[in-house]
Amino acid sequence: MFSFKAVFFDMDGIIVDSMPYHFISWFETLKKYNVRVRPSTIFEMEGAKWDYVIEVAFKDYQVELTSEIKASICAQREELFKKYFKRDIFSGIPEFIKQLKNQNILVGLVTGSLKREAQNMLPQDLYNLFDTVIGGDMVTNAKPHPEPYLTAASNLKVSSGDCLVIENAPYGIKSAKSANMICYAIATSLPQESLKMADKIFDKHKDLYDYFNG
Repeated sequence: MFSFKAVFFDMDGIIVDSMPYHFISWFETLKKYNVRVRPSTIFEMEGAKWDYVIEVAFKDYQVELTSEIKASICAQREELFKKYFKRDIFSGIPEFIKQLKNQNILVGLVTGSLKREAQNMLPQDLYNLFDTVIGGDMVTNAKPHPEPYLTAASNLKVSSGDCLVIENAPYGIKSAKSANMICYAIATSLPQESLKMADKIFDKHKDLYDYFNG
């Protein structure tokens, strides 16, 4: 189909339609601290470590953020996400991943979510398709740092130049490009102008599939 040896997928907004649940869980958790966030704020920081999201959300508020407060916010956010989340896998994604594997292309999942969260969010048969899974809790530097994608490439013993990344958020795109990988984006949660660092941008998943199969 194409010359890449590995394709890495972000999870939220690419594999599973979960970004609305991430927003509402952040919104309701932060509201308890009288901190308000907009959907675009959360969507633009997708892939970052939760500590960083909290710091950005609180930056205009006079609140001393101790490690205990951050840990409490993270725990509350995780519980609310579990409460609200309903699994909705994007149409065609499992078939597309199987198509890649049938052509001997390695596939990886590289997410800012915790690895255990990824395991809970995805059906087991879909999760098992990935040759490597990198969660946000498995790296020192989260997206937009290149470490998550470089770690995935290292795990699969492929060079960055042989990798394609499928993303939907600025931090993930920057992470991929900083790792010297080609990055395609799908505008599932943000408009195309927010994704302009990507090498190609698609409006929807079907456009991505048509591009590779057309």
